[in-house]
Order: sequence, then C-alpha cells, then structure tokens
Amino acid sequence: MAVLTVNSGSSSLKLALYEDDGTTCLLDGAANSIGSDQGSLTVTGHGGEQSHEETARLKDQHQAFDLLYEAMQARHPVPVDKVGHRIVHGGPRLVQHQRIRADVLKQLQDAVHFAPLHIPAAVDLVRHTQKALPGAAQFACFDTAFHQTMPPEAFTYALPRRYRDAGVRRYGFHGLSYESVVHILGANLPKRTVVAHLGSGASACAMLDGKSQDTSMGLSPTGGFLMATRPGDLDPGVVLLLQRNFTKDLPALQPDEAESLLNHECGLKGLAEETDVRHLLERTDADATLAIDLFCREIAKTIAGYLVVLDGLDMLVFTGGIGEHSAAVRQGVCDRLACFGIGLDAKANQAHSPGLISEDGSSVRVRVVPADENGQIARHVAQLSRT
Repeated sequence: MAVLTVNSGSSSLKLALYEDDGTTCLLDGAANSIGSDQGSLTVTGHGGEQSHEETARLKDQHQAFDLLYEAMQARHPVPVDKVGHRIVHGGPRLVQHQRIRADVLKQLQDAVHFAPLHIPAAVDLVRHTQKALPGAAQFACFDTAFHQTMPPEAFTYALPRRYRDAGVRRYGFHGLSYESVVHILGANLPKRTVVAHLGSGASACAMLDGKSQDTSMGLSPTGGFLMATRPGDLDPGVVLLLQRNFTKDLPALQPDEAESLLNHECGLKGLAEETDVRHLLERTDADATLAIDLFCREIAKTIAGYLVVLDGLDMLVFTGGIGEHSAAVRQGVCDRLACFGIGLDAKANQAHSPGLISEDGSSVRVRVVPADENGQIARHVAQLSRT
C-alpha cells in the first residue's frame, strides 16, 4: 500500500507516491501549464532520474490528475489506500490536519468566502480523487494549521468584535513548507528562527522553538510582502479606491474584478510585466531594477520586524523556489540586514546547494533548506491513519 499526496496550484498539480509509513518517496509527478496547449507531464524517480516526460493539452485539474496518476502507476504500480491533500485555507473552523469526511467537505464549502479562489478548486479536486480512488481514505492538510500557535497580538486585526467573532483574522499560509523546514532541521533548529518561503507566492514566519509566532500573510495569501502577481499589504484605501469610479479611464471595479486584479496583475508583474525573478535579474531597465529592489526591501523589512517579535534572531532560513535558487535575492535581502550583523559567504551563497551560507563572523546563521510540502503531507497522513 502507498500514500498519494496531492498538491494543486492555479495551473499546476503535483502528485507524489510514498511508502505506507510516509517516509520514503517512490515517485514524484508534476503537471504544468494546465489549461493551456503547452501542458506537460513529468514523472521523476526516487533517485532524481526522470522516467517519463510528455507534452499534452491539459484541459483541467481532473484531466491532469488522471493522466499523471496513470503515468506514475505505469512506472511503479502500487495500490494507494491513503490520499493527502494540501488545502490552502480551511476557514476559521478547519485548522487542524484531519481525515476528510462529509462534514469536513461541508465546512469547507461553508468557508468559501474566506478563500473563493482556493477552496472551491480544492473541494472539486477532493471529490474527483474520491471517485478516482474510491477505496482510499482521504486526508486534508491545511496550510493554516502551523500558525495556530500565534499569540492573539499576532493574529488579531483591529476591527470591531462582530467581525473578529466571524473569523476575520490573520491565518497565515505556507504552513506545510514551514513544518517541513522544522522537520528537516530537527535538532539543528535553534530557539529563534525566521523562515522566508520565497516563490511565486511568498511569505515569512517567525518561530520560537519551531512554533509559529508571527507570519506575513494574513486573512488571505494576498497579504504580506509583494509576490509574483500579488501586491502584498496595501493601504485599505487603495482597495476602496479601486472600487470607485475615480477617473474616466479607470472605471470602478466590482469585488470579483478587484480580487482578480490583486491576485493576478500586481506584484512583480504589475511593476515590470514579468513574474520570473531570473528574467528580471537579467534585465537592466528601471522597472526591473525597481521590482527586484522592492521585493528584497520588503522581505528584509519583514524579517527585521521579526527580530522584535523574537527578541533577537539565531537563524534565517531561505526556502521555496526563489529562496532556494536565487543567490541574488538572498544577497539583496541579507545586505539590507547587515546592520544586524548578518553577512553571507559569497562563495557558499553562489553555490546553489542547500546548507549554511552565512560568513564566519555573521551574528545570525543563514541557511538554504529545500521545502518538502509533499513529504510533510505524507508524514501527517501516515500519522493520522494510525490514530
């Protein structure tokens, strides 16, 4: 028997097969560019060898799941009796990893207004997986669960109680990534740690003894510092202004239109018409330079604030696609934190390999740790299935 992990994005889907105890990955599968004619499927073995690659028009997540699962089973046929889903947001009631039963799906549907771009797609994919693998137990692993240890002063918004009681608060996301960093570092995790998960979605988390004390994303994954297509934190007046007809060339946006703008047209794309940091770093124009400078500056400001939250800092960790692979972004962030005694070893930083990248005299250890969300899901599923 095996554990299957399901990790979906807006145009991508990642599946992974693990041994029944959730510790050893047998196969990784990825479907990219879902919804376009340039879709692709890849299957990678445990040793990193690519065993399958093809291009295909992937109409939707359902088709991507079916084709990818079929390709993985063709290379490593093993019965799946447990499926773990990464769920970005479960609303105010679903905040712990758990088995998916009918009441869990109902509570997810009732919480759609907290994440209308994420929850319906997650529920739809769970239902499809239930049909595709009717004998498998299904489990939900929530990105918000890790942040339930935040104190009230970290998660509370200064709103009237009627809104706070209805669940309007900071939830935080990327929890499975942060959990995986804590797991990977193990005994090497110090008391005071900040982890920066930098990818197309990006956030930071302040931890004491491996437990979340504060995080940059808020009610939704749109908040925090700027990202590939999201603006990060904005003056609330900006959102109100978007919904007013304040010039003849900029008509008022309806809520759905404003939500689409804030999730798909802002951030690096809004600043420089580009979402890939690698391409921005290759450009020399003012828009690209501004986009990278703003990105690094906002990340550094967030980390600096967490020194107050944690009363100092022992370790800074970079993870996520950009955090793991962009030496220039890591340097740009740490240069802005030099006033705290943080310094990088230039050679180690450029090596693009996990491990310690801070210089010998740095007051804070700086590490690169690859995120392992799928592995974390598999470990939770194995544990939950035993209880």
